[in-house]
Amino acid sequence: MLFSQLNQFIYNNNNQLNINLIPNWHIVFNSYSGAIIPDNFLIKYELKKNNTRYFCYEEEHLLIIGDIWLTNQTQLYSELNLNYQYEFKNDYELILKLWSKLGRDCLNLLEGMFAFSIWDNQEQKLFLVRDGVGSRTLYYCQQSGNYYIAPRLKTLLPFHSQELNLVALRDYLTCSFVPGENTLWNGVKELRPGSVLTLPTGKIDYYWQPEQNIKYSQETLEFHGDRLKKKLEEVVREYLPKKQSIGIYLSGGLDSSCITALCAKFHQEKIHTYSIHFGAECPNELEFSRLVAKHCQTEHHILEITPQKMWDNLPITLANLDDPIGDPLTFPNYLLAQVAQENSQVILNGEGGDPCFGGLKNQPMILSQLYGNSSLDSNLLNNYLTSFKKCFVDLPNLLKPDIYQQVETEQSVFIDDLISSNEFVNRLMWINIKFKGADHILTKVNNLTCSANLIGLSPLFDKRIVQLSMEIPPQYKLKGSEEKAVLKQAVADLLPEAIVDRPKSGMRVPVQYFFYRYWRNKAKRLLLSRKAKIADYLNQDLIKEWLNYRGDVWGRYGLKLELLISL
Repeated sequence: MLFSQLNQFIYNNNNQLNINLIPNWHIVFNSYSGAIIPDNFLIKYELKKNNTRYFCYEEEHLLIIGDIWLTNQTQLYSELNLNYQYEFKNDYELILKLWSKLGRDCLNLLEGMFAFSIWDNQEQKLFLVRDGVGSRTLYYCQQSGNYYIAPRLKTLLPFHSQELNLVALRDYLTCSFVPGENTLWNGVKELRPGSVLTLPTGKIDYYWQPEQNIKYSQETLEFHGDRLKKKLEEVVREYLPKKQSIGIYLSGGLDSSCITALCAKFHQEKIHTYSIHFGAECPNELEFSRLVAKHCQTEHHILEITPQKMWDNLPITLANLDDPIGDPLTFPNYLLAQVAQENSQVILNGEGGDPCFGGLKNQPMILSQLYGNSSLDSNLLNNYLTSFKKCFVDLPNLLKPDIYQQVETEQSVFIDDLISSNEFVNRLMWINIKFKGADHILTKVNNLTCSANLIGLSPLFDKRIVQLSMEIPPQYKLKGSEEKAVLKQAVADLLPEAIVDRPKSGMRVPVQYFFYRYWRNKAKRLLLSRKAKIADYLNQDLIKEWLNYRGDVWGRYGLKLELLISL
């Protein structure tokens, strides 16, 4: 066997592979002239703590380490010609058996959430793998001939320079997250969803990417709704744990409501639902979440998020992220996770409905394209970046002149997908899945649920649902001005009409009001200080105008300030 038992060491003089499991595993990989010296490695095992899900497992000449959660074990057993009565110790052993038989081809068979590394002692190669939609993360950097690999960006902090990646900074200010392989740190990359990085060669291959493959274009909305419903039922059934209560984040919108209804249909144990509001003076959607909870007979919990509670929990929330995410819902998500852990270990959500089925995010662009606004094509990228409604139009004034000059002409990660040959609706949906999904939504879900020892599940972001969404004709995603028509059709018989037919409003965090009334002085001390970390990069005079709400015709300064506070 390659590796010793727990808490023992294997050590030879020139360490080439160093695995440290606690609190977040990282690997140090050292290659000499492009080759690995056999048997020169240091492996350190440490016992699993309650606050981590990472395992290290060995089988013959292979070692696997990572975070793996599979849903289709029955199919995988069949691939190995094994009776399901044969029990693998865990999903790690199952993947190693598949890898031994099929190599990297086995990755196309895996359904679930995972980011892992496989060391092959025969080939003397290390393979880094991330699931198809990016439910889990994997970061890496190179320094002094070593590769450093970890599932959390902060784990790599001792191993890279402290220089900011200015293009990543520009993109964060534009999108409220850092899209693509860049991170805010120079030289640190994020492995993209559906890809494999092989070391020492450094070659990256994609084993899965959703592709536009429109099917049954002559069929009706009802036909496509039925296809989607069957796939949703299959996925949700696989996600439900046996003999355990579950939790669901329930806003009262279509996406979270349909997940609640599907869980209620198939789950025999108690279901807890969780909703939030921001005080009596702020609008809320509690009437809709209560309606769904009553309809599905869940045990409903309502959490009030006060401005003081949000501000006080800002540091710990952001400490549980990697690259910053300037989404106001990040803070309520952290607080919800702390409450939800009291009742269950598994929490589901409705994330993914908008990116996969045509939500409101890019609706103005979609409608303009569908109805022949030719002026849109002349500056497609600018229109797309403006649609985030963050700081794109402010960049020339927000970034200091020398910083802006360095990033102004750097190509956007979105451009290739925006000008692809796919149907226009599918182009926008795919970009939202590929970037906002992997780099914002799923990273937020995973990291913040992990902060409370929860497993966060997003059925609408399942790889099979994503692929099916790329097969549905675009007119059934956005039917006229009606968004997510096919999803509404799929779940129409599971939910009250008031939920299915209501227009999407989105969960609005009243950051404009909170900054104006409660946070402005705190934000001034943080953002306008001469010692502020952002002072070298951003124009503090402009930020001062925002903090004084000068010229805020559209009421957007709160979102921009929240973006800067997170940064």
